[in-house]
Amino acid sequence: MIQQLFGFLSYYIPEVMVIVLMTTLLVAEAAVKDEHGSRKNIYTYALVVLGLTLIPLFQNLGKAPAHIFFNAVTIDSLSTITKIIMVIGTMGSILLSYTSKDIYSNLKSEFAIMAVGVLVGGMLLASANNFLTMYVGIETLSILSFVLAALKRDESTSAEAGLKYVLYGGLSAGVALYGISHIYGALGTIQFTEVFEKVAVLEGTKLTIVVVASILFFGGLAYKISAFPFHMWSPDVYQGSPISVTTFFSIVPKLAAFSALVRVSMVFFNNNTVLTNAWVGLLLVVAAMTMTVGNVTAIGQNSVKRLLAFSSIGHVGLMILGVAVLNEEGIRALIFYGIVYMFMTLCAFYITSHLNDTYGTDNYDIFRGLIYRHPLMAVIMVGTLLSLAGIPPFSGFVAKFNIFNIIIEKRYYGIAVVAAINSVISLYYYLRFAKIIIFGKADGNEAIAGFSSFNQAVIVAFFIPVLFLGIFWEKIFAFAGSATVFLK
Repeated sequence: MIQQLFGFLSYYIPEVMVIVLMTTLLVAEAAVKDEHGSRKNIYTYALVVLGLTLIPLFQNLGKAPAHIFFNAVTIDSLSTITKIIMVIGTMGSILLSYTSKDIYSNLKSEFAIMAVGVLVGGMLLASANNFLTMYVGIETLSILSFVLAALKRDESTSAEAGLKYVLYGGLSAGVALYGISHIYGALGTIQFTEVFEKVAVLEGTKLTIVVVASILFFGGLAYKISAFPFHMWSPDVYQGSPISVTTFFSIVPKLAAFSALVRVSMVFFNNNTVLTNAWVGLLLVVAAMTMTVGNVTAIGQNSVKRLLAFSSIGHVGLMILGVAVLNEEGIRALIFYGIVYMFMTLCAFYITSHLNDTYGTDNYDIFRGLIYRHPLMAVIMVGTLLSLAGIPPFSGFVAKFNIFNIIIEKRYYGIAVVAAINSVISLYYYLRFAKIIIFGKADGNEAIAGFSSFNQAVIVAFFIPVLFLGIFWEKIFAFAGSATVFLK
């Protein structure tokens, strides 16, 4: 037993490192005094350990996939690649929180602690191999997220964001748990590996129960990825939360939930014709509604954070299509999209954050004439917007092209038309934003203190993949293609 446990831990080193990091950060936060100027060391320590976590994660990619801890957790290429993206996204968010003025200085290290805690939940969710582990991952991720949303406790918008997040989170978790209980009642197991075998022979009343229960269960994951109709919390939470928190929410919880959605889809709905048709139909309808609601509503936004929130909802609709095809090509397209979207999100929010620090608002107007004041940052922001719109040669074009390619190969022509129309709609509001940056007349010439040499270097580093993954995409696409689900 002891030898088996140590064998399990050899796969679980990244999670252990992150858990130890969170524990030591809690101790350090309690021991550090502001007057010693030691809080910077907390951030450095967090970033270094997270960076070191990438080493065993890449090592796990070279190992055979395995079910560990008595089939409660799966370590395969899908979960491992998702964790790599989440760790990088967490590092980017923590670094932004250190330079941003949007978080109270005495709460900056607390943000790092809770962000690492959410990462723990996200890593558990990405590897979950039964319903209990998945639910624990969702709740671990969600509870700390509620606190992060309300981190600016002296501001009503932040308190409102936290409250709405709690209400929607509690409702969706209850609905999901209700669905899980019925699935367990029909199948008699919570283990995904056993579910895969049982659904193949499912029929009659039990099949009907599982179809309905699966729709309820979908609510829990749809809420985390901001899919219709569980998307309504997203704009208010994005706007009310500090920008570094919004950046973090855009990456880590979403990718963890998508990884879980892929695993559930491949296990449950790829081995029974009736279940497959019902699930694919649900995903296609949800994808169409999600991208349409997100893109149409984004048109009238003047807040950059709300614009990016609705833009995110539109992108989620496209990413759901990568799940709906139920094959490895879809997983590859989804993972590549996730990598590209992470870098685009980091670029957009970093620049917005530094402007927000100077002007105290995230309204469009702060970007007017940015090309004349900070040409490099303006070019990067416009490039990011064009990438989000799917314009070549940026990486967003390749990401969207892959999604269109797989749904057309599956002959889902109707949803392809809907996605194409939504891409045109998104092009309108992205180009309108870019027009303000290039042709707008600046109201003033205030120096943007946040655009220091170091911060500009970080933004350039994030923008390099946004540009070059649209040109030299083959290797990273092959890397994304290694993401597979271990079923047996």
